[in-house]
Amino acid sequence: MTPIRPYPLRRLKYAATINDEALAETTDPDFELLYVDIGNVDSYGYIHDIVSYKFEDSPSRARRKVKNGDVIISTVRTYLQAIAPIENPPDNLVVSTGFAVVRPRAEYLDQRFCKYALRESRFLWEVEGRSVGVSYPAINASELANIPVALPPLETQRRIADYLDRETARIDALVAEKEKMLALLEEKRTALISRAVTRGLDPNAPLKASGLDWLGDIPAHWETSKFSWMVYIAEGQVDPENARYLNYALIAPNHIESGTGKLLLRETAEEQGAISGKYLCRPGEVIYSKIRPALRKACLAEEECLCSADMYPLRPYGMLDPEFLLYLLLSDQFSTWAVLESQRVAMPKINRETLNELRIPVPPISEQRDISVFLQSNMRLIDRQRKAILESVSLLRERRATLLTVAVTGQLDPEEMAA
Repeated sequence: MTPIRPYPLRRLKYAATINDEALAETTDPDFELLYVDIGNVDSYGYIHDIVSYKFEDSPSRARRKVKNGDVIISTVRTYLQAIAPIENPPDNLVVSTGFAVVRPRAEYLDQRFCKYALRESRFLWEVEGRSVGVSYPAINASELANIPVALPPLETQRRIADYLDRETARIDALVAEKEKMLALLEEKRTALISRAVTRGLDPNAPLKASGLDWLGDIPAHWETSKFSWMVYIAEGQVDPENARYLNYALIAPNHIESGTGKLLLRETAEEQGAISGKYLCRPGEVIYSKIRPALRKACLAEEECLCSADMYPLRPYGMLDPEFLLYLLLSDQFSTWAVLESQRVAMPKINRETLNELRIPVPPISEQRDISVFLQSNMRLIDRQRKAILESVSLLRERRATLLTVAVTGQLDPEEMAA
């Protein structure tokens, strides 16, 4: 878009102050504070999951005081773009010293305009470009203060803020609706899996009590069996530094998407710098995360690979289909059982002995395969729908970012903003 009239630029330090207030070390130990860390701010500028602490129990980083109209900018891991406005905060809100707290000077910078000016693309590029360090890039407050920002007249700033408030709210509402659709798709995925692996595909099949609280009724012709009679949980670990295994994929819980059975990325043992013992997994085995079972992290091994000690390689015997086992592990019923069991130990996890003793449903093997084929087909359909929605959300967020940049930097006709 051809600029209408580029706005003048001035260094941030002339339009705002940085890190004006800090919580004193002499603060009452019983003072209740609400704390925002870097991880609580997403790359879209929203704050999530604020945590409450007594001052004496709070992290040593919980020191920056904020007030309405401030903008917090992460000065560490700047590629995350953790930048957010502070709007109508409680009096006891405190943020990490990993943030720079930018406070607009009223005579130069409108508060509402500021929250957009510090999220436009050129400013974000400057923050990242001036950061120092490779694995943990950071920028100091004085360098941040030297980054130029667009400073049109205050009246223009307010008009731009009015326009962006209106337009970003509309886009955010569309994104929220699409995120609801994504949540409904995931509910549908879980419901399909959970019903198929516990009730089968025939809605008219007669049922019987399974005798298992976690499972409930199952089709009358199904059996139940101890897990250890149907599945071998691999034992013995290998050295990932052995030359044979360096280029093997190493699967850890963070490589698996929650609830879907999908691998998110492939990294080798060498790429991860693995040094401690890992399990060797064969193609077709089910890899299940024994820690934090509520996350439902499980997948099929598509190649000979390694998995972390936080996971179990599960090798089904001949009368249990691997894909049926995978879907069973992803079901609501199994997850509920696993969560309850994991809460009985200090570190939430499923131990080998408990899993081996569990009784599981075992349909005839041909029916297991039919269930797996049915679920594969439906999961593909859900994945296509999900992909289309995610692409739509991505386009909306790109439009939001572009709109913000062109409005803040003077590339948008004032008449368009008034429309």
